[in-house]
Amino acid sequence: MAHSKLEDGKAYSLTQAAALVKEITTTKFDASVDLDVRLGVDPRKANQMVRGIATLPHGTGKTVRVLVLCTPDKEEEARAAGADFVGLDEYIAKIEGGWTDVDIIITMPSVMAKVGKLGRVLGPRNLMPNPKSGTVTPDVGKAVTDVKGGKIDFKVDKTGIIHASIGKVSFDADKLYENALEVIQIISKLKPSAAKGTYFKSIHMSSTMSPGIEIETKSVAGI
Repeated sequence: MAHSKLEDGKAYSLTQAAALVKEITTTKFDASVDLDVRLGVDPRKANQMVRGIATLPHGTGKTVRVLVLCTPDKEEEARAAGADFVGLDEYIAKIEGGWTDVDIIITMPSVMAKVGKLGRVLGPRNLMPNPKSGTVTPDVGKAVTDVKGGKIDFKVDKTGIIHASIGKVSFDADKLYENALEVIQIISKLKPSAAKGTYFKSIHMSSTMSPGIEIETKSVAGI
C-alpha cells in the first residue's frame, strides 16, 4: 500500500516528500522522520569531513534525556535548564559500571580529564561529549536548553551519508519541510573546498518503517 503511493524512479520536491511521508507511514506508534543525505565527499580525508549542528525550528519531537557532568557550582544552573541527571563522580562511576540510559551528555572543559576516561563506554554509543557539537562548554545551562529545544548534531559516516532525525510523523507537513530545509541548507554551507564534483548526490526522506522518498535536489532552495 505504501509503495503504491510512490512512483518508481520518481524524485519529489521537498514539499511533496514532507506530505508523502505522512501518507505512507502505517505504524501504530508515532514514527520518527529521517533524512539521509549522500554527499560527494571522501570522509576518510580530514579535509572532506562534514560535521555540523542544526537547531530544528520545530524541535525533534523526541524527549531528550540529558546528563550534565559538572562541578557542584554548576549543578543548579544545569537543573534549572531542565537536565534530567546532574552530578559528577557518582555518574562517572555508574557509567564505568555500564549505565548509559541517556541521549546526550554535556560537560565542562575543567572536568574533561575525568570524563575522557569514559571513552571506551561512551565512544561506541556516540555519547562522548565533544566541543565541536557544543557538549563541552562552561555554559552548561545554555547547552541543556539548546538540546532540549531541538538542537541536533550530525556528521558524515564512512560511506559518505549523513543521517538526521528531523521530527515525527505526527508533525504537520510544513513543519517537517522547514526542519528538513534547515538541515539541508546547513549541510550545503559546510561543503568542504576539497570536495569536487556533485556535492549532493542524493537526498531521501523516510519514517521508521516506510520506504525512502527520493527528493529532487534541484527543488531545494539555497543549495
